Amino acid sequence: MPKCLVILSGGQDSTTCLAIASQQFDEVHAVTFEYGQRHAIELESADAVARTLSVTSHEVIKLGAILKGTSPLVSKYPVSTYTTPDEVPDGVAATFVPSRNALFLTIASNRAIALECSTIFTGVSQTDYSGYPDCRRDFIDSLEETLSLANWGTIGHLKIETPLMYLSKAESVLLAKAVLGDRFEEVMELTHTCYQGVKGGCGKCAACLLRDQGFKEANVVDPIWKFRG
Repeated sequence: MPKCLVILSGGQDSTTCLAIASQQFDEVHAVTFEYGQRHAIELESADAVARTLSVTSHEVIKLGAILKGTSPLVSKYPVSTYTTPDEVPDGVAATFVPSRNALFLTIASNRAIALECSTIFTGVSQTDYSGYPDCRRDFIDSLEETLSLANWGTIGHLKIETPLMYLSKAESVLLAKAVLGDRFEEVMELTHTCYQGVKGGCGKCAACLLRDQGFKEANVVDPIWKFRG
């Protein structure tokens, strides 16, 4: 029976990956990481998405406040806000948490092997990565090889699937809509993206602006907008 593991943050992209995985695999497991992040709302979203899409299992892995840095996601630094996506600075994002994806994927490889899954899904995108170096194809390919070597003799090559790698936000919206079909609004309404932790999004942080832009360019109404005041 084909099995896979999905890293589920509760956001738009990881939810899309979960929906894709559910169409391709008979048994889908999900893991969510609690790492001392600024807001618990994304953990609540991950739980709601996992329940709605009926995963085989969903584990919240409690790492504690192990990740340090100046990112407002793991510190008291304020979240920067902007008026338009064009105002978001180039370069490494202020919200980037060093080595976060490397840590998550490494731990996910442990769970995948324990569950006899040879495939891990993650929602990273190089096309629209917004200053996150650990969302690039080079990094994923390198870590995939490293994790496969580290676990040689267990389940064979450990594949890291990244179905959104070369998609823009608009393209990822249209993909989610195609995969989820009639359930698109029901499922996407449960997702959370905002760095400020505002249900429905603050509409001003980089994450909200990029998500909003993607939905608008796709000419699709984002179900979370109805929660905004």
